[in-house]
Amino acid sequence: MRISLKTKLIISFLAVIVICGLVATLVAIRLIGTGIINQAQDKVRIDLNSAREIYREESENLKDVVRFTALRFFVQNAIKDNDVKTLQKGLENIRKAESLDILTLTDENGRVIVRSGKPSVIGDNQAVDELVSQVLSTREIVSGTVILPREELLKEDPNLAKQAYIKFIPTPKAKPSSETEQTSAMCIKAAAPVFGSDGSLVGVLYGGNLLNRNYKIVDQVKETVYQGVKYKGKDIGTATIFQGDLRISTNVKGEDGSRAIGTRVSEEVYEQVLVKGLPWIDRAYVVNSWYIAAYEPIKDIKDEIIGILYVGILEEKFMDMRKRAVTIFLGITLAGMIMALIVSSFLAKGVLKPVGYLVSASQQWAAGNLDYRVTTSRDDEIAELAETFNLMASSLKERDERLKEYAEQQIMKSERLATLGQLAAGVAHEINNPLGAILMYTHLSLEEMEAEDTNRKNLEKVVGEATRCRDIVKGLLDFARQTEPKVEESDVNEILNRTLSLVENQAVFQNVRINRLLSSSLPKVMMDSNQIQQVFTNIILNAAEAIEGEGELIVVTRVAPDNEHVEIEFTDTGCGIPPEYQEKIFDPFFTTKEVGRGTGLGLSISYGIIARHKGTINIRSKPGKGSTFIVRIPFNKGS
Repeated sequence: MRISLKTKLIISFLAVIVICGLVATLVAIRLIGTGIINQAQDKVRIDLNSAREIYREESENLKDVVRFTALRFFVQNAIKDNDVKTLQKGLENIRKAESLDILTLTDENGRVIVRSGKPSVIGDNQAVDELVSQVLSTREIVSGTVILPREELLKEDPNLAKQAYIKFIPTPKAKPSSETEQTSAMCIKAAAPVFGSDGSLVGVLYGGNLLNRNYKIVDQVKETVYQGVKYKGKDIGTATIFQGDLRISTNVKGEDGSRAIGTRVSEEVYEQVLVKGLPWIDRAYVVNSWYIAAYEPIKDIKDEIIGILYVGILEEKFMDMRKRAVTIFLGITLAGMIMALIVSSFLAKGVLKPVGYLVSASQQWAAGNLDYRVTTSRDDEIAELAETFNLMASSLKERDERLKEYAEQQIMKSERLATLGQLAAGVAHEINNPLGAILMYTHLSLEEMEAEDTNRKNLEKVVGEATRCRDIVKGLLDFARQTEPKVEESDVNEILNRTLSLVENQAVFQNVRINRLLSSSLPKVMMDSNQIQQVFTNIILNAAEAIEGEGELIVVTRVAPDNEHVEIEFTDTGCGIPPEYQEKIFDPFFTTKEVGRGTGLGLSISYGIIARHKGTINIRSKPGKGSTFIVRIPFNKGS
């Protein structure tokens, strides 16, 4: 399927835009999500600080109530006078007025004198209680969170034992446990010394409020921190007090819409807070929903972990915020991509418009219209390319004209050669028979003629000229035939040695030294040895005739640098060939020799033989310094 360059550019632009957009979107989603979650976690961390402060204020209020009650005169006087009824009535009124669950007075040894919640139970020893014991030893007021067992609750008020009882409710993600119910209670408790008029310790007053099913603190946290805001019908913020991992006070709602008392904290929070004693600030599964939650341990006066204080924000709100932010960002990104696509389309069109001109120009040139030129008003690389195209067109036109001229010359030359070959063959055939008769009868006449006959010299001249004519006819026949070589595997050095042995005894080599530099590692060559010998003979004789006086002929054989040809080099110290003759030296009947000394066909015939062997003949020559003929024949290749 053919796709236009414009489409490819737009697709490329779009791919870059999409990739960058996707990367930016993923990074933005990550940053937005992380930012929103971090913001939520920072908020619940602050909310937890607020919840801790409200919890501490509740403990301080209880502490103040107990301290001020211990300082009342009626308590001191009633203890001094052993007026139990007055103590009972007074403490009962204070307990109800201050909304306390427990308010009890012991003597200086820690034995209970008055219980405002259950007057009938007195005399038990509370010196073993952590807070009472500390007051007895330090004579200072103390407060803290404690765990009260069921036995103590029954002593203080049977209703407190009922309030403390909580049945475990199966909770998703909670730590597996074999327990099914909770009978003890978590209590904020304070104890203060009671002094007589003389400053001596006469008793210990302690009071407390149960946290089990007491929603005062958690609801105050929700109203103070989250102001009762709801999201999709759910409280956006919740608070919880855990006794161990059990919810004893909470405004988290269960499936039925009631407070999720009796549900438990998730196992991962259990391990982090109750086991390791570290705060937890992260997303957590709370009963039936995900919250961004913060948990921290609640410790007693011995610094032992007995519970957990929790605040949380509904995660759904922040997830929806993230979705909206991501949706808005994606919309902006998509709109940007569409705009970028539109802009890239216009840009691609602007960039490719001059390319279209180049394509049109190429089509015109392909059709043969080399006069067509590309015009552009741009001043950039495209303009440089257009100028290059125009220069290329000019060069093509110029080369085309030269090729046409050369082709015409070659055609004319081929036609002339063909005509000449036909003419030469006809002339040679017609002349050869009478020429043979002339030579035969002239020789017979010379045999019959006396040596001193004055006409003998004339007949000898006739024989010489007739012989020259016969050689010319033979050359014409060789040139006209151009027979295909009969190739066989041959040794170039052997043919050279044979050729040199045939010609070196001729008169023309009397003053010529022959220097042979023949390679011993030449490969065999597929060739017609007779035709190649004829080539060597023509070149060697021409070299000998070009040497005037004494001279040297150097014959070299070697493997060509391309490792595909054998090179035979003939270098003479003759007169050389003028540059203007070097292009014509292989043309038929071209010769620089005197009239009667050559036909001008030897090198032309040699050129044709080497061409039919798929080889080449090249010449290097400088007038007065000799000439070098280089014959190159491919080896291991047939004709």
